[in-house]
Amino acid sequence: MGILRCILLVSLSLVLFGLKTTVSQPQQQAQVPCLFIFGDSLVDNGNNNRLLSLARANYRPYGIDFPQGTTGRFTNGRTYVDALAQILGFRNYIPPYSRIRGQAILRGANFASGAAGIRDETGDNLGAHTSMNQQVELYTSAVQQMLRYFRGDTNELQRYLSRCIFYSGMGSNDYLNNYFMPDFYSTSTNFNDKTFAQSLINNYTQQLTRLYQFGARKVIVTGVGQIGCIPYQLARYNNRNNSTGRCNDKINNAIVVFNSQVKKLVDRLNKGQLKGAKFVYLDSYKSTYDLAVNGATYGFEVVDKGCCGVGRNNGQITCLPLQTPCPDRTKYLFWDAFHPTETANILLAKSNFNSRAYAYPINIQELANI
Repeated sequence: MGILRCILLVSLSLVLFGLKTTVSQPQQQAQVPCLFIFGDSLVDNGNNNRLLSLARANYRPYGIDFPQGTTGRFTNGRTYVDALAQILGFRNYIPPYSRIRGQAILRGANFASGAAGIRDETGDNLGAHTSMNQQVELYTSAVQQMLRYFRGDTNELQRYLSRCIFYSGMGSNDYLNNYFMPDFYSTSTNFNDKTFAQSLINNYTQQLTRLYQFGARKVIVTGVGQIGCIPYQLARYNNRNNSTGRCNDKINNAIVVFNSQVKKLVDRLNKGQLKGAKFVYLDSYKSTYDLAVNGATYGFEVVDKGCCGVGRNNGQITCLPLQTPCPDRTKYLFWDAFHPTETANILLAKSNFNSRAYAYPINIQELANI
């Protein structure tokens, strides 16, 4: 192992080592007035519950460790944004937009939807979902709703929203449930890795710009994690079709191309393309890689299998209704074939909040303080 690699591992260990996988009690007052969330199943907290979709998690044992039980979250407990909301000081978790009523919208909303992607057709193989374009449109409707509580004063509403944090985590399904599903989608025929990533960035730029036009000024944009190494891929390829003997390199290589473009997009947006806005890029690929490689440092004993699932790596079929999961979820990096455990989500949220190890050009705490 090179000296530089050793230094990086030591520094990253300092960021996460010794952190308990619990979030401290919420502060008396949140650091920002509201949090708006856009994304897929990694952060969906119940928007898909009433949709005709295979991308649903409103059954046991999902939520087995969550205080409110089974809610539609695709993990055993808290999601990444649940942990982030607590660290920011929110007294309660940000509710799904599908269940928000009245002035509760002023505290924020979660628009995320399992199977959703940047492209509208992404995830159609799993049934109904709310794409990023649709999530953005729901948010614009929410802004019109909020305007009533500011007596129609758009300037005052803009000042309020400019203090809020907007989180957007998109792209995973555009690869898993689109580009790398040639039997259902034609994108891998119409594009190569570079042109597909650029097409996604073109669409994503328009979507993020739309959020900006409706008040977003502090925006977190996440890259895609190392999805070639999730239990589903490890089980599907059974370590035959890759050079490392572990992960699906073809998918990971495509993700690296996309993530590099997302980071460049953040740079462009920060250099005046959207005046007055500040964007933060979260390197989910690197952070998920480091959690897997250094799993023992953070208490993980199993980093290549789901805690709940069926088949090789507990990843051939995802967690089934009423299935008995592993007894100690804190020892597992993955909850099911696709999603991290609560423990992993909390570690990732803490590392992104007050460190620049995975956050660029500033961390989330610095973004909140702007």
